[in-house]
Amino acid sequence: MDKKTDSTGEDTALESKRLPALAITLVFLVLVTVSILGIFAIQITNSKARELAQARLTSGNLAWSIAQQATDTFDEANLVLEELIERIGDDSSPAALERTRKLLGKRVLATEQLHGLFFYDRQGNWVLSSFDFQPEAANNAERDYFKFHRENVTLTPRIGPALRSKTTGEWVIPFSRRVNDREGHFKGVVLATIKMAYFDTFFSRFSIDDKGAIFLALPQGTIIARRPFDEKLIGTSLAKSQIFSMYLPEAPADTVMVKSIIDGVDRLFGYRVLHKYPLVVAAANSRESILLSWRADIYKMSAMIAVVLLINLLVGILLFKQVRKGLAVENHLKKARSVLQTLVLQDGLTGLANRRHLERNLELEWQRAARQRSSISLIMLDIDHFKSFNDRYGHVAGDHCICAVGQAISQCARRPSDLAVRYGGEEFAVLLPDTESAGAYAQAESIRLAVANLGIVHAENPTGAVTVSLGVHTCVPASSEFKTLLMQADAALYMAKRGGRNQTVPSS
Repeated sequence: MDKKTDSTGEDTALESKRLPALAITLVFLVLVTVSILGIFAIQITNSKARELAQARLTSGNLAWSIAQQATDTFDEANLVLEELIERIGDDSSPAALERTRKLLGKRVLATEQLHGLFFYDRQGNWVLSSFDFQPEAANNAERDYFKFHRENVTLTPRIGPALRSKTTGEWVIPFSRRVNDREGHFKGVVLATIKMAYFDTFFSRFSIDDKGAIFLALPQGTIIARRPFDEKLIGTSLAKSQIFSMYLPEAPADTVMVKSIIDGVDRLFGYRVLHKYPLVVAAANSRESILLSWRADIYKMSAMIAVVLLINLLVGILLFKQVRKGLAVENHLKKARSVLQTLVLQDGLTGLANRRHLERNLELEWQRAARQRSSISLIMLDIDHFKSFNDRYGHVAGDHCICAVGQAISQCARRPSDLAVRYGGEEFAVLLPDTESAGAYAQAESIRLAVANLGIVHAENPTGAVTVSLGVHTCVPASSEFKTLLMQADAALYMAKRGGRNQTVPSS
């Protein structure tokens, strides 16, 4: 069929606008999966950030508590040393020194952190001690704290690196001050030794994980106390660690995640410089411990997400199969519809358009010609003496004859806009849009000659062969209906048959 103005064209236009269902389904499933994974990733990131924020707060508070306790510890020791300096200056008689020694012993017993109290003269000789005994010819002139005070006029207390006591052999932290005479000259050094075990006990009160750490260090990075305690680490320098080399110069207190240069463990350190004393305290939990509960939650959430994604995948597969099945059904229906449309609009015997198709197209072309004020022509024709042909040669031969005539008509209607039609029985029609009367007549004559040239034997026809009679009508549509064209062309055909057949008659 030639003119593509039927519903097939409308369906094609609709299909071109319709998104592919399988692609939409696949995109939907991908979006759902990506959304689930995206939400999961955001949840992981946020929960990790919350864990680290809480750990930073904990480490910062821990460092502040340790710093406060350390300050209180050395404050108390400093008060005792001030009292000792006053007593040394008031009376240096043997009796007074003995009374002072007994008082120092009581102070040590009453103060948990004190290991001992001492006074050394300007040569480093032991003058006073809180102990009931002292080494023979005891002298501490070689100690770092004694050399420092002898060579520096400052009266500020000094905290020195941890060392072993000559009296008991215990690890102690020296806390010392310079003593001057009335003229301001160096008179000696007073010393309070702080028990290392005191800080071990104090540090043990704080909750840190097995890989956590707490330390007390001098400003240059020398460790003087640490948890967990390791004798080999006392006196170790942390000067090259990130805390002392990078962060301390920028801020006196902060919370940072760094890798320890001692054991390589990643820890979240809260550090703080003491305001009153040259000390740095730090407390840390390991990154592994901080994120332990977070990892456990992630494993649980991952299992749940995996189940959700598996369910999504299974549902997606079922949905995908259902969509494919639906598309298969739709395609089947489209094919069936196409077949039905062909049956409705096409003649089953000749393959030409049928009468219904002609009437639909004729109405459309009539309206178009009316708008454009153009000519429209219609040829009506039928096979001459066809009843006698059927009677003589049979209906099968009659069908072959009709098919052959239809083929000849189709070959003559070459333009895409021309529509060749089997109107009914042995009657045919050809719709010719935009065609003047002369062109329509010429087209009709070409059809008549083409049929005659087929040479189909027809003994009942005076010519001895099958011929056709044709009526042609041409007009420019006005207010009348398109059926006028049918009636006029049919009237011209009737005149051709009355005039002797095998001829073309234009309507007047």
